[in-house]
Amino acid sequence: MKIAEVVTLLNAEVLYGNDLLNVEVESGCGSDMMSDVLAFVKDRAVMLTGLVNPQTIRTAEMMDIKCVVFIRGKNPSEMILQLAEEKGIAVLKTAHGMYSSCGILYAAGLRSDGSAL
Repeated sequence: MKIAEVVTLLNAEVLYGNDLLNVEVESGCGSDMMSDVLAFVKDRAVMLTGLVNPQTIRTAEMMDIKCVVFIRGKNPSEMILQLAEEKGIAVLKTAHGMYSSCGILYAAGLRSDGSAL
């Protein structure tokens, strides 16, 4: 799935990374606990989170996460967006909550382990 499809499915706003919309993501995760992300996420993922701090982007970089989606309409600071730009990570924002966002992406075929429907 391309990041552009994530934008469409979640009716998301692109906060950074319009030039990254054709990047493929192979799996997804939803968590506010970065320790869970570190333990369970596969490469080339999209991460959904309500945790709006720089550690989110740093964790994404470590785990080869290509896109971070902030849920519930949360707005990251300019510092977070600058860090994402430095690391080449797309940042989106959606009004959907965690449960709905994960369900929408799952229904569209994105899995946590990278397998397809």
